[in-house]
Amino acid sequence: MKKIAVIGLGYVGLPLAAAFGEKREIVGFDINAKRIGELNKGIDFTREISEEEFSRAKGLSFTDKLEDVRDCQVFIVTVPTPIDAFKTPDLTPLIKASESVGKVLKQGDIVIYESTVYPGATEEVCVPILEKVSGLTFNQDFYAGYSPERINPGDKEHRVTTIKKVTSGSTPAIADEVDELYASIITAGTHKASSIKVAEAAKVIENTQRDVNIALMNELSMIFSRLGIDTHEVLAAAGTKWNFLPFKPGLVGGHCIGVDPYYLTHKAQAVGYHPEMILAGRRVNDNMGAYASSELIKAMIKSGQAVAGSKVLIMGLAFKENCPDLRNTRVVDVIKELAEFGCKVDVTDCWADNDEAMHEYGLKLIDNPEPGYYDAVVLTVPHREYAAMTAPQFRELMKDKGVLFDLKGILPLGSADLRL
Repeated sequence: MKKIAVIGLGYVGLPLAAAFGEKREIVGFDINAKRIGELNKGIDFTREISEEEFSRAKGLSFTDKLEDVRDCQVFIVTVPTPIDAFKTPDLTPLIKASESVGKVLKQGDIVIYESTVYPGATEEVCVPILEKVSGLTFNQDFYAGYSPERINPGDKEHRVTTIKKVTSGSTPAIADEVDELYASIITAGTHKASSIKVAEAAKVIENTQRDVNIALMNELSMIFSRLGIDTHEVLAAAGTKWNFLPFKPGLVGGHCIGVDPYYLTHKAQAVGYHPEMILAGRRVNDNMGAYASSELIKAMIKSGQAVAGSKVLIMGLAFKENCPDLRNTRVVDVIKELAEFGCKVDVTDCWADNDEAMHEYGLKLIDNPEPGYYDAVVLTVPHREYAAMTAPQFRELMKDKGVLFDLKGILPLGSADLRL
């Protein structure tokens, strides 16, 4: 069997490398020496891999030295693909990873990309870099594939091996080889796309579809609020129809749903089409932090509180529940807006890392919120620890006229003072 190297050991790369490591020899490569040191000790800050999974991956080794992957024949690139401050694709990690792979690329090697990109990026951006750095010719000396990641951070049910995998290759023969490679570990099966572009497009629309659907729920929430109707009651009633989609309003962040649509719209505009609905959905979702903050301020004023100098506790900073990932979390929008209203905001998160919160957002997390101290408590991320709490337990943290804002709508109807 060909030896594999996984380039990038984050939320996507590590579970994939561990799955292959149960079947064959594989090297996990990351430029972060600290990360490699922790993995060699069996420590995973993402909490995606358990000790048992580490022990089963007997063929897996880790390195931060590029020379250690030179003898590999298959390179799987799983680096992040973020957006910049102007909400345009930032391909820097992908470009640098391609440059690194190009330095060790050999005759007959295959480079497979899993990072979310716009249709055409693999062959238009990555392959030319591989050719330039290696001096080899595409589809003659080396080949490419694309198999989009479908990891759902924090989800212990839908794992890398139990999610159907889309595969593709730069030639029919390579497409078959890439498909067979993944089929060796994916118990849910594979779907071989007709081209790399099709596979790229399939990935980018998965999260675009979710983004647009959540934007609709967020817009409905704003409408129903003005009508004096509880959105979650409406959704529960509508959900009794078999084909009603179970989306809910909320903050939309993270490294996928809040980012991927911009990759598609970037490419659409490059080919002369201005996407109306996708960008409208993005505008709605990007403004939900400001909307949620204004709703809380109005509720505090109605309860007789002075907003300036009030103390607000934010419970949850991660971009989603039961996950320590802080990338592109939109909770920071709520924090920023409340601070601009003059509120003193404390943030707690039982999953997030304090050093990362400080590094990324300049926020110091508190471990034990003081009972009876806050004028408002906002449940922003329903980690299982918070979801297990009752409304009276949340209210113990507040003063008498405190406002309990259940932003995710997980508490029983009527137990919170406010929810989207």
